[in-house]
Amino acid sequence: MDKVWYSLYDRLLDKRALHGAFAKVKSSKGAGGIDGQSINDFAKGQEKHIHQLLHELRTKSYQPQPVRRVEIDKPGGGVRLLGIPAVRDRVVQQALLDILQPIFDPYFHPSSYGYRPGHSCHQAIDKATMFIRQYERKWVVDMDLSKCFDTLDHDLIISSFRRKVSDGSILGLLEKILKSGVMTGAGWQASETGSPQGGVISPLVANVYLDSFDQFMKDRGHRIVRYADDILILCQSKKAAKNAYTQASHYLEGDLRLTVNRQKSHICHSLKGVKFLGVAIHSGFTRIQREKIRNFRAKVKAMTRRNLPVNVEKVIDDLNPLLRGFANYFRIANCQGELRKLSAWIRRRLRAIQLKQWKRPKRLHRRLRQLGYSGEFKLIKMNSWHNAASPLSHYALPNRYFHRELGLFDLGNVATGISVSI
Repeated sequence: MDKVWYSLYDRLLDKRALHGAFAKVKSSKGAGGIDGQSINDFAKGQEKHIHQLLHELRTKSYQPQPVRRVEIDKPGGGVRLLGIPAVRDRVVQQALLDILQPIFDPYFHPSSYGYRPGHSCHQAIDKATMFIRQYERKWVVDMDLSKCFDTLDHDLIISSFRRKVSDGSILGLLEKILKSGVMTGAGWQASETGSPQGGVISPLVANVYLDSFDQFMKDRGHRIVRYADDILILCQSKKAAKNAYTQASHYLEGDLRLTVNRQKSHICHSLKGVKFLGVAIHSGFTRIQREKIRNFRAKVKAMTRRNLPVNVEKVIDDLNPLLRGFANYFRIANCQGELRKLSAWIRRRLRAIQLKQWKRPKRLHRRLRQLGYSGEFKLIKMNSWHNAASPLSHYALPNRYFHRELGLFDLGNVATGISVSI
């Protein structure tokens, strides 16, 4: 029988807990809510703000402000709705999360990886890869839920938390957070369902809510991998996959009152690739999804325009965090050839910038002579993309110049196909 926790609210009434919660909020950065107060503003009056929160929590007069609506364009079209709480509300949510996470997390399904301490996207990808290649579960149900965070049923959320927490004050605070509403351009809107993406507590809410689905599938012998609302069900035959899809859809739409996106949910085979968390897992290899490469190239293009009013060193300084992040995430794929091609393309763009900034061929020729080259050099057009790949530009700006002298992160030197501890 699961342990039930009765008295938890007093843990919120600890000044040290709230100061610790603000430290985590501050490290996560983020924008302010509808009150316009930034994290730095809160930090300047931290003692006063924490004291006020303690008073409101102690007297049960605390009322979270509506979240600020932000729309983020999705790569495949449409928008993702985010709800940004005020900083003071994020502090309370973080303190609440610090209490509730240790109670629920140890009991989650072992193949649930989203937004959990010590769990990662890489581990989720590795688990799915193991099921496909070692357990021969090559027929995969890729489940897509429509606006999952926005459609979580509030009554089911509270009942899901009540299984382990019977402290009415904690559950009442959670309900206040869920029902605080949303501020849009048209004014205040009630939040009858959902836990807004952007809230500190929302990932735990979603995991607690969806854990009953995880356990339902486990009890029926299905192998799943879930990262938040990204769900894979891995089967040994097409017939088994169809059965799993039917069972999963009935439970998600019936018991959990969610909506399965029938257009995006589908059954696929690993021979054609199973798309999951930015990669495509095939029967014998893993590659980066093409749209992720397109998005990466678009970002690099925007940062390496030839008309930028900064020198190449500054461009590289700005570019390196993007390159490191891309490489560190996608090194789990078998993508060394792809990374080498991208690295060569990036160097060409940097050469194009430098050639244009030199303006005249004489400056290029001077550079070549400084490097020890002699003879007559061709006059080339300095603002030409074609000439950025010419032998003269390579002689003047060799690969080692970018990587060793200017510190450009070398995508082509990244070890790929790595595996992580699941």
